[in-house]
Amino acid sequence: MKKFLLTLIAATFLTLGVATAAETAPKSVVHVVTVKWKPEATKEQIKAALDGAQALPAAYKGITRVWTDSFKVQGEWSQVIVMEFADKAALEKYSGSDAQKEWYKAYLPIRALSNTHDITN
Repeated sequence: MKKFLLTLIAATFLTLGVATAAETAPKSVVHVVTVKWKPEATKEQIKAALDGAQALPAAYKGITRVWTDSFKVQGEWSQVIVMEFADKAALEKYSGSDAQKEWYKAYLPIRALSNTHDITN
């Protein structure tokens, strides 16, 4: 009886403590930008563009994190920049924002090509 009671209690705790993937999945959006720099882009210009990306969370409250240290990039691409947005609405509002326009001053003149991928749960 004692063994049965302990099993029942354990099963109850497991049932109550298990959350579904949908309940625990983040609502943030990961915005992945693969970039090919123009051949004439200098190291200083690239650094300025990456520093500008790193400054975006302070300039735009909907961006929570930025990654720019691309230590492995495949194919013709030069760089990967990742931005994490609080949610889809934050990503949508970012387009055309003052923060984006300011970053684009350093980024767009040296970008040859880019692809973006937006991922969420």
